Amino acid sequence: MNLGVVLAVDKSLPAYKVVRADFSSGRNKDDAINKTLEKLNAIIPDRAKIVDFEVKTYTTPVTRRTYAVGVVVYNVFERKKPIGEYTLKERRKLIAMVLEAFNYNPKVLNISELARVFGVSRDSIYYDIEQILKEAGKSK
Repeated sequence: MNLGVVLAVDKSLPAYKVVRADFSSGRNKDDAINKTLEKLNAIIPDRAKIVDFEVKTYTTPVTRRTYAVGVVVYNVFERKKPIGEYTLKERRKLIAMVLEAFNYNPKVLNISELARVFGVSRDSIYYDIEQILKEAGKSK
């Protein structure tokens, strides 16, 4: 039995890309598939998002033993940290994305709420916005 896998990887997705394969033998097709799926499910992390999987079986002609081979492709995303723990760079990147979506209009932002959410002063948020607008060439 040969196994071939062709995979197209999207590098723009910020996640670890994983391909796992495993096999099991069983008394019959269902038994072999269940054993293979149990093995694969045991190694997939909780925060993983399964992209695709395939399970195929093969029965040997002489011994009538059934084998199941499973291949699973999944992405493991990094754990998201609470917004209050963002670094200066991460905070500015997030605020910049919002500003960009609203055509760099700082009036759409609630400065007090942003300061509360990020656990910083309003002055810090004002300074962040000022720097973002400078970098984008949109300062007044």
